[in-house]
Amino acid sequence: MKLFLSKPRGFCAGVERAIETVEKALELWGAPIYVKHGIVHNKHVLDRLSSKGAVFVEELIDVPAGSRVIYSAHGVPPSVRAEAKERGLIEIDATCGLVTKVHSAAKRFADKGYQIILIGHRNHVEVIGTAGEAPEKTTIVECEDDVEKLNFGPDVKLFYLTQTTLSLDDVRAVTESLLKKYPKIETLPSSSICYATTNRQMALREITESVDLVLVIGDPTSSNSNRLCEVARLRGVKAHLINIKEEIDPSWLKNVKAIGLTAGASTPEDVVQGCIKALIDYGVTDVEDVVFTNEDVVFQLPKPIINALQVFS
Repeated sequence: MKLFLSKPRGFCAGVERAIETVEKALELWGAPIYVKHGIVHNKHVLDRLSSKGAVFVEELIDVPAGSRVIYSAHGVPPSVRAEAKERGLIEIDATCGLVTKVHSAAKRFADKGYQIILIGHRNHVEVIGTAGEAPEKTTIVECEDDVEKLNFGPDVKLFYLTQTTLSLDDVRAVTESLLKKYPKIETLPSSSICYATTNRQMALREITESVDLVLVIGDPTSSNSNRLCEVARLRGVKAHLINIKEEIDPSWLKNVKAIGLTAGASTPEDVVQGCIKALIDYGVTDVEDVVFTNEDVVFQLPKPIINALQVFS
């Protein structure tokens, strides 16, 4: 069997920044450091940070008054920030900068009188945060059927945005439906889908025609990891989402000559390497890197972390 390794894969700049934010906060101020929601959607990452003293909470009521709280990479609605201020919490914002861009656009255009159409999974924490910027003016659509149910009049100004971790294929179908129904609808000059999501999906597309099976290494709660599976399946290739090497089922490899492997944007590389080693043990004899592009994006740590590091240095 031959194994094609898709690149880029694994950690993106936003995930690296979010994880480093928690690690630096623990080094600077010690445990516990509270984090609103999982800092990223990956159990390996959360378990490692928990072992160092990070405490992940869903509600701010679980954070003692006056404590530090870090907002996850997925972002939070303004109502959470207001609650934090009321309770005297010290806020550290690890929201990915690309998510922040979408938040800013939602608020800016809602303030201009637009109705916001937000394409995404309505229960996903990122979508909840973005919709919270203008809840009375935001409508969430998940699919083409949702677009058909929209009933805005011809004089209503419309602006659409997307969750940053969606499938390019799904978004294309939904946006085409939106544009067909509302030809004057507006959006940002560049896609709301983040560079890392796009690169990982495009990189996987490069190898789907050459493989019989795709393995995506990522957490089942990770949106971008699930979307990678969909990219392969949409192209007629069997795909499985696994979070550890032990989840690889040897029966999947029967009569398989070529395997494609990628990883979601919150998957640690050591987990990926463990899966590669397991596949070699199962009979892979040739491993080839397939590079779509090289990423050199770096996001600066949040200001409270940078300022504290300067004081302690």
